[in-house]
Amino acid sequence: MRGISPLAVGSTREKRTNARDNFARLRCAHKATKPTDILSDEYRVIERVLDALQRLTLLPVNQSLEQWRKALDFFATLLISVITLRKKKFYFRHWKNTAFRARVDPSVMLAEHEEGRGHVRLMIAAVENLAKSNGPACATLLDHAQAYIALLQEHIQKEDNILFRMAEQIIPEDEQKRILKDFEQHEAEETGAGAHEKYLGIARELTTV
Repeated sequence: MRGISPLAVGSTREKRTNARDNFARLRCAHKATKPTDILSDEYRVIERVLDALQRLTLLPVNQSLEQWRKALDFFATLLISVITLRKKKFYFRHWKNTAFRARVDPSVMLAEHEEGRGHVRLMIAAVENLAKSNGPACATLLDHAQAYIALLQEHIQKEDNILFRMAEQIIPEDEQKRILKDFEQHEAEETGAGAHEKYLGIARELTTV
């Protein structure tokens, strides 16, 4: 597993697979006691959309372009513009702590963020080319979709099962409360009112694909 020591790949956290529970928890994010509560619940929803993306790769692309657009809008906006920025607020500043660096290579994690953004950009371009009947773009779309799914699944496992657990132990409780307020302020000032509800709605819709 890239960017993580063999010692870190031990027990994996049990996934909560009830999507409705995840949606409900995110609607009540202000009741979370730790930043990792919110981030982990968001990852459960993201995994649902990854499952939908996998199913889309098995359908005729020209008949499902609108679903592709919605899925890519979800990843480009909620994941990249909201969650990634909040993660930087949360734990990137703490990577100077040797306990973090001994288990997780920050350069690899950051490179994976950039790699994921690249896949999303190329998939968006491929969808628009397909809308113009550009046949070769289909292979490009499917190749980047499979690469993105594999990348994000591994990335989520490293962060959710290891990095977040370490953060809960290392970051003082008062600092975690301050970060929770940062999350609320980021959503209010930079994301915009109703943005989370919009993308939770997209995620819920895509689970029926």
